[in-house]
Amino acid sequence: MNDQITKILLLIVPVLFSISVHEVCHGYVAYRLGDPTAKRAGRLTLNPIKHIDIIGLLVLFITQMIGWAKPVPVDPRYFKNPRKDMMWVAIAGPASNMVIAIITALILKAFGGILGGSYLYPLVYMLNIMVMINVGLAIFNLIPIPPLDGGRIIVGLLPRNLAYTWSRIEPYGFIILLVLIFTRVINVVLFPVIMGIINILLTI
Repeated sequence: MNDQITKILLLIVPVLFSISVHEVCHGYVAYRLGDPTAKRAGRLTLNPIKHIDIIGLLVLFITQMIGWAKPVPVDPRYFKNPRKDMMWVAIAGPASNMVIAIITALILKAFGGILGGSYLYPLVYMLNIMVMINVGLAIFNLIPIPPLDGGRIIVGLLPRNLAYTWSRIEPYGFIILLVLIFTRVINVVLFPVIMGIINILLTI
């Protein structure tokens, strides 16, 4: 029981930090492209309270790989090229998670042996979780279903008529995702990809 509580406590920092960076990067790229909405809403902050979505957070704690935060508000009317600029905003989130995963894996590679002592083992465990969560967040959010980042990236890449058709899925996107999660389709399709990337990062 104590071990389980310890593991949950060690999850808190990686989870909250990872989802916060993901959302801040969305908002910051939108801001750089001319949209001040996220900044005005106080979402360009690493304060995790601003970004928490309860259901997404619970899924992330349970799976330790996939989940979501409260999306930062973005108003594409501020963009010069709304479809393309929204695509860059969408890419920023998963890209930030992959950067965190790679940097953390390099830290483990460089200092894992030194940090592996009994007193510092919790830190090593936390760093391993940081890699897992960030790879999971990146790959999960690249699923090409709006409102996930992958859906918005697809809308930015498709011809205008097809992009419009695809974007109309968005009102049903959350339901589709829940069905995919609870029918374990995500486990079968996505988890092998996530674990493959994690294994590569942790063994390079």
